[in-house]
Amino acid sequence: MIAVELTKLVRSRRTWVTILLIDALPTLVAVLLAVTELGPRPGTGPAFLSAVMTDGTLFPLAALAIVLPLFLPLAVAITAGEAIAGEAQQGTLRYMLVRPVGRTRLLVAKLVSVMAFAALTIAVVAVTAYVVGAALLGDETVTATGAATSVSGSALTTPELVVRTLGALGYAMLCMLGVAAIALFLSTAVSSPLGAALGTMAVLVASTLLLTIDAAHALQPYLPTRYWLAFVDLFRDPILWRDVLRGVLLQVAYVLVFLAAAWANFATKDVTD
Repeated sequence: MIAVELTKLVRSRRTWVTILLIDALPTLVAVLLAVTELGPRPGTGPAFLSAVMTDGTLFPLAALAIVLPLFLPLAVAITAGEAIAGEAQQGTLRYMLVRPVGRTRLLVAKLVSVMAFAALTIAVVAVTAYVVGAALLGDETVTATGAATSVSGSALTTPELVVRTLGALGYAMLCMLGVAAIALFLSTAVSSPLGAALGTMAVLVASTLLLTIDAAHALQPYLPTRYWLAFVDLFRDPILWRDVLRGVLLQVAYVLVFLAAAWANFATKDVTD
């Protein structure tokens, strides 16, 4: 079942169009930075964007900071929202369950497919950003010193940069798993994939809005988007683990709660369409 879902994902034209559209924005930003040579001041704009003017190899991290707040979670929400509700809307869910395919197995296959989409998108964005960043923005810092510069201003060797970058990509994947869990639950609760996707985005937009309101201070540590950009702390010297660990624990909690809710709802759902 998992192989079937992954094959459908890879063969879908919409998958690649969505990935290319997400990839286009950071690529456009890199072109604009290279042409104008006008970068944001340190401490402003998306994370790492000011640093890439002298070290293009850091652009994958800037690209991740560009797509993570909106475009990537939107794509994941739409994909996960269609997982069950889309099959129900098309009238294929009942026939899928008539075959010897357990509901838990189907739910797991859908989740794996959604996360494969997220991983593929992140990988394409990261690879493209590295190539474009190195080609257009250069790697003078690495060439001159043999190391990239951390957020704290100290040098990072190439192995350190690679390990920390992989950690940042893994952290982003965990955040998207949290989004997928929420969308998958809503996909089992409603019959419209659009409703599931919009419901998920409503949760994320509300979370982002509450983070800007002082009156919601007591709620902020528990909001799903609270620690999404904590991967920046992986590039400090020394690494600041507090928000990273809090982000990991928070996302794990969301994943466990909403996947359990999705399973419980789908396992008892009366499928008639």
